Amino acid sequence: MSASTTTFVLGVDLGGTNIVVGAMPADGSMMHAVRSEPTRAEDGADGVTARIVRLIEDCIADTIRITGATRANFAGVGIGAPGPLDRETGIVLITPNLGWTDYPLRDRVSNAVNLPAALDNDANCATLGEWWIGAARGSTHAIGLTIGTGIGGGLILDGKLYHGASGIAGELGHTSIDANGRRCKCGNYGCLEAYASGPAIAVRAREALGGDETSLLPALVHGDLDRITAQTVFEAAERGDQLARHVVRDTAHFLGTGIANLLNIFNPEVVVIAGGVTQAGDALFEPLRAEVRRRAFKPAVAVCRIVPGELPGTAGVAGAVAIFKAWAGV
Repeated sequence: MSASTTTFVLGVDLGGTNIVVGAMPADGSMMHAVRSEPTRAEDGADGVTARIVRLIEDCIADTIRITGATRANFAGVGIGAPGPLDRETGIVLITPNLGWTDYPLRDRVSNAVNLPAALDNDANCATLGEWWIGAARGSTHAIGLTIGTGIGGGLILDGKLYHGASGIAGELGHTSIDANGRRCKCGNYGCLEAYASGPAIAVRAREALGGDETSLLPALVHGDLDRITAQTVFEAAERGDQLARHVVRDTAHFLGTGIANLLNIFNPEVVVIAGGVTQAGDALFEPLRAEVRRRAFKPAVAVCRIVPGELPGTAGVAGAVAIFKAWAGV
């Protein structure tokens, strides 16, 4: 198929830390252009939106240069944003990690680039991307968890993305694993996100350093403990640091508890875990799977694979493209 007859769709993955934008043919065959920048939430909603618009225009220009297409080949934009949000009106209702309230993101982007746009939850998009062309392809029932600045989730039930009665389904990071636990940014207590998100992993590591334990962590951040991130913890654990390994095992325990609940409720064929936490590799996944086996019903465990995503960095972009395709009938 020539570039002149190929339909392209742009996908936007808006996260608490980074914005990723890509352009794909509507058949999902490849990613022709990908651009990424830090979100910089402190710039406010309008500042972040201006950055999204610039990245979209850059991806359009890159795709035209690479393929020989024209702007007329671009059908529209799919946007994945942290929620909760109103998909029908395109409004982001509230984002604990960005600080937005009732922001009309879809229309602001659509009007700026003069292309139609569709909006969905960012974790829904990542789950849909992995189901369409990634680790969950071929399944009928799948669950996705995206672990980064927060923890998001998505549900594929009977081969369709499930939104629920008011579009809030899939907020798996805000399921409670301890009724009297840590306070979450959403205002609740004991949310999975408050224990196993990237920032939560870093907080627990800093707390563990308050005792007499020795650790590589201070040296890795040159003594500035505020610079510890989940990635720092994973690096220390890989180098044999016992404190960091304990933090990773605890993270596996928390995630395994949450995922066991999901297996008992939804009985999926696959659970895909995406985001920076997958860098921990088997040190995380082996005890996580063991925790799930310990807590979930055996028939649910027997049919379910728990795997890392296959589209690191671009699952949300691919899913946002799929969201627009479904909305526009492309």
